[in-house]
Amino acid sequence: MKRQSWGLYAIALAILVVGLVAFGVPAQTLLLAALVLTCPLMMIFMMSGMHGGHGGDDQKSDDHHAGAGRW
Repeated sequence: MKRQSWGLYAIALAILVVGLVAFGVPAQTLLLAALVLTCPLMMIFMMSGMHGGHGGDDQKSDDHHAGAGRW
């Protein structure tokens, strides 16, 4: 998930919440749903920053292992 699209997701979420309230869904139900979805959403946002180990970190780990035996 890119940071550029977070605004669009926030707008879509706001439209969804207003629509559900307009159709008579109680606010307590929406709060309970938000509470239940907090854990999976946090996992998605936190894991989106990880790139699967690809990139420039490989050279740093090689340097670390190469210098481990020098005493």
